[in-house]
Amino acid sequence: MSPENLLHIAIGTTLLFAFVNGLHDGGNVVASIICSRSINPARALVLASVAEFAGALILGTAVATTIFADVLNLNLLESMNPVSVYLLIISGVGGAIVWKVPTWFAGLPSSGSHALIGGLVGAGLVAMGRDGVAVEKVVRAVVAPLLFSPLVGALLGLLVFSLIRAFFGRAHRSIGHLFEIVQEPTMVFLAASHGSNDAQKSMGVIALILAAGAGEVRETASVPQWAMIACAAALAVGLSAGWWRIAKTVGYGICRMEPVHSFSSQLTAASVVLIASILGGPVSTTQVVSSSIMGVGTARRLSAVRWSAVAAIAYAWLLVLPASAALGAGLYWCFTRVISA
Repeated sequence: MSPENLLHIAIGTTLLFAFVNGLHDGGNVVASIICSRSINPARALVLASVAEFAGALILGTAVATTIFADVLNLNLLESMNPVSVYLLIISGVGGAIVWKVPTWFAGLPSSGSHALIGGLVGAGLVAMGRDGVAVEKVVRAVVAPLLFSPLVGALLGLLVFSLIRAFFGRAHRSIGHLFEIVQEPTMVFLAASHGSNDAQKSMGVIALILAAGAGEVRETASVPQWAMIACAAALAVGLSAGWWRIAKTVGYGICRMEPVHSFSSQLTAASVVLIASILGGPVSTTQVVSSSIMGVGTARRLSAVRWSAVAAIAYAWLLVLPASAALGAGLYWCFTRVISA
């Protein structure tokens, strides 16, 4: 197979991942507002899809640079021939897709960020050996934000809802209508934040593909306009196509949602994801939204949270990195033997 064909396949696979990521993780964006019956689902999907697309284009490329420079060893990548790099990317991103699709069918929230990074790390280890992964950078710039963001989301969700209850706890029940109204802008805020963080991960991978093809792998990602638009569109279309499976689990499975709880969770998750996007931290919106809902539920009372559902989500979180790494490694091993045969 020619290098040009492999280049196109690598880019196509990355855009497919962006679509699958929207299909899977996008449900988190609309889960609470729809499941609290605060808005018509069709309206929510239109608003969220537009915000996802816009957020991916206007909130910078700091996360794309992190994915580009802080996962694989750029010096070793530059020394490889482009065909090997394309196969590495196809395998790593393919491993992430192979993990995401079954968990979407099962309605099980699972981090696209973990899956992508795990797949790239697994393929990188087989392709370049232990030195092929920038371990220190991965831990500092990638793993740390992924691990700490759910904790921040849970604690901030607990704090936000506790403050709202302190201020409005004695208010008339009609105050619920106010929270129905303010949910729309916070949902748009969350969708834009998610679009920025998640679309940039695919942008960073495409920048890596193009840099390897040009033989000039530098420290900073150069993302062409067409790649930004394509990744943003793929993510937004994915959200509109497959939101319900994950939304049902997140919106109904963790705790009962009313407008005030939905607002608290959305505001919390949007703030955490937006700050991470600005700082270049590739966080999991799935984890942040789910943990913020857990925090809001815990602020009500511990029994308000369905801990069996939380345990199932936690198992998926723990499995995603090793599983996607194994899939990425296995795909690279298979592809190299098929290509060289």
